Amino acid sequence: MNAFDYHRPDSVEAAVAARRSAADGAYLAGGMTLIPTLKQGLAAPSDLVDLGAVAGLSGITVSPERVTIGAMTRHADVAASAEVKRAIPALAFLASEIGDAQVRNRGTIGGSLANSDPAADYPAAVTGLGAAIVTDRRSIAADDYFVDLFETALEPGELIRAVEFPVPKRAAYRKFRHPASRYAVVGVFVADFGGRFRVGVTGAGPCAFRLPALEEALARRADPTAADGLKVDSSRFNSDLHASAEYRAHLVKVMARRAIAALFE
Repeated sequence: MNAFDYHRPDSVEAAVAARRSAADGAYLAGGMTLIPTLKQGLAAPSDLVDLGAVAGLSGITVSPERVTIGAMTRHADVAASAEVKRAIPALAFLASEIGDAQVRNRGTIGGSLANSDPAADYPAAVTGLGAAIVTDRRSIAADDYFVDLFETALEPGELIRAVEFPVPKRAAYRKFRHPASRYAVVGVFVADFGGRFRVGVTGAGPCAFRLPALEEALARRADPTAADGLKVDSSRFNSDLHASAEYRAHLVKVMARRAIAALFE
């Protein structure tokens, strides 16, 4: 691991200023991805800006219209939240399925979304629910946020403050998980906003994306058979030792059927 300067600010403004003044700085949230990356020598930032002491970046607020989760909120806190379970049970379930107990108790929603790992779970919920990523500068719609492999719409130094999830009528998430890491080989999140449907997919491609064809099919026929005959283009899907692009396309349809079945239970 290379040497770096360490900062532990106590406000968003101080954190942003520390990152701005660094030659090649990086924000540190839960560290579930960044610390292993540093250990392997795959990244060598000049400065680490630890967000652990920044006031106002963690916590959950629920209203009838939305669930707002602070960027430094741990996965375990989302999974255990009685308010989230009442408002969006599928979101609490998704959080409970992330990694293992250590990852859930250290990893943060903001860190996960800033990293945009193609196999992360939260991107499916962000895309499927049409969430907004609130930063120190603006609010970014889910449909504009995920760009490519480990690439988002965040600008250099931009800091995620919170994520705002609209409350659907009902929602469900199902994934085919890697047996060791519990990462999503493919995960599908389906949300029903009173007859208007959104479907978010993670794990299959370089970043999370929607399935408009399935959304339209559900709008026409709101039942589990809506996924029958769904055609999934695998031309840009990930292909690795865990699953080929073609197998991931198959899993998208299988996980979609399971999520839709859960939606209507």
